[in-house]
Amino acid sequence: MAKKISGAEYPLAKIFSSEFEYAIPSYQRPYAWTVDQVSELFDDLYDFYCSEPGEGYFLGSIVLIKEEGKPAAEVIDGQQRLTTLTILLAALAARSAADDRALLKTYLVEAGNKYEQLAAKPRLTLRERDKDFFARYVQTLQFDELLELNPESLQNESRKNIQANARLLLNRIDRSFGGNTSSLEGFVGFLLQRCFLVAVSTPSQQSAFRVFSVMNSRGLDLQPTDIIKADIIGAIETTEEQELYNEKWEDMEVELGRGGFNDLFAYVRMLYAREKAKKALLEEFRQHVLSNVASPKALVDDVLEPYAEALSILRTASYQAEVDAQKINAYLRWLNRIDNSDWVPSAMLFLAQQKNRPDYVLWFMEKLERLAACLHLTARNVNERIERYSTLISSLMDTHNIDNPVQAVLLTESEKKAMRNVLNGDIYTLTARRRNYLILRLDSFLSDGAATYDASLLTIEHVLPQTVDEGSQWEIDWPESDEREAWVHRLANLVPLNKRRNSQAQNYDFDRKKNAYFKGRSGVSSYTLTTQVLNEQEWTPDVVLNRQEELMGLLAEKWELTAC
Repeated sequence: MAKKISGAEYPLAKIFSSEFEYAIPSYQRPYAWTVDQVSELFDDLYDFYCSEPGEGYFLGSIVLIKEEGKPAAEVIDGQQRLTTLTILLAALAARSAADDRALLKTYLVEAGNKYEQLAAKPRLTLRERDKDFFARYVQTLQFDELLELNPESLQNESRKNIQANARLLLNRIDRSFGGNTSSLEGFVGFLLQRCFLVAVSTPSQQSAFRVFSVMNSRGLDLQPTDIIKADIIGAIETTEEQELYNEKWEDMEVELGRGGFNDLFAYVRMLYAREKAKKALLEEFRQHVLSNVASPKALVDDVLEPYAEALSILRTASYQAEVDAQKINAYLRWLNRIDNSDWVPSAMLFLAQQKNRPDYVLWFMEKLERLAACLHLTARNVNERIERYSTLISSLMDTHNIDNPVQAVLLTESEKKAMRNVLNGDIYTLTARRRNYLILRLDSFLSDGAATYDASLLTIEHVLPQTVDEGSQWEIDWPESDEREAWVHRLANLVPLNKRRNSQAQNYDFDRKKNAYFKGRSGVSSYTLTTQVLNEQEWTPDVVLNRQEELMGLLAEKWELTAC
């Protein structure tokens, strides 16, 4: 029989059965999904389960090296989903009654069957470095032991992610079902019978990587926008007008680029639907946008062109006006540093409405940057962000102007409090994107916006080191270990540098650390935050406390975080 590539859609009950025996090869990257992705997955599954009874949920595809008729499957693409789904099934089993727990464990571990020549083994085997850890704590449901482990004692990020995601999923299950056995059983049934993955199998590594490359290509394959274009241009009556609108369409696509043009349609869909997408973009664009636009020509003239112009300004920070343009573009550059684009639809709508009022544009973009920073730094997940921006979009649909500005862009008191709590906490333990954004934004406040930054060169370093050597000046100045631990990761003790980390220099005493590590080649630092530290003569608890109060005061002033 000729070797061939095959693909089929399977429910999770089949995906986690004796037909598949997954192994993650050692060359794959570690398990990298964080609580952001996992909370989004669970929320999507739970929302769909509650709102779409009887419908099937598509979880995407996986690519395997697998011979037909044999269960052994090397995972080329899909490790993150398979691992997360295994943790979810294990968490559900842990929260189920004893009989149900035994049933659910069969989706985690093959019990073995001598008559079918099936050996007892996990259905999913992680990379060599993590497989025993995963099997011991997750696939045998030892969650109490797992959650008791000190995260700092775990050997790598993969294990930390496994622990953090297990904790999150257990909490989400408890919060969503609260001991309601019937509801929990219904969700498990939905997950196993109505949630589907497409498994693409090929017998060789070469063809598997080719399939993976094609499936993940961002080349010029057919996009939803191409199908919409055919519908729209084809519905215009005369050939002359078809040519005119085809030219308009292509001008927008060239201006934004193919990827940006497809993003435009997703953003426009958001403006009309004001909720997270539940189906494919093509289907939702037809449902929410096309059904509410008067004609094909109106879609281009009144919807796509104004929003495409606004999106181009936002992406390139190229707002033009006789006054305030420089300040506005500075806010746009900061917005573009946020690790998500959920803010874009509301900014796009506002610019399309108010582009010719630079005074109002400046006010709005300042408040929007603060809102986006708050949602970013307080780690709101995608569902929470979209719900928040939906409220803003709805308000933008009402009448507003500089004399009656839109209020939904302002932070609520609870958002201010959440942001102050994060800012006054352990900043270094935030994700790199969040902590880098905060440190650079704070530095820009200190430099009055005059500095420019290349984030690719940025490292964030501790002044007081994480480990204090016995007998060092650090131990003299900071004799209490609890006090060191309380301050080491906080804002006042962190400085930005434009250089690679130097593990040897990290434990230098303060004076040597300043001169040998914090100063640039010219003897100064390009960061105001770091320059302030260079000007200190000592680094004691009193100095750090005063610095923390000053920095927190500056952030509260610039981001208007003081409670009303």
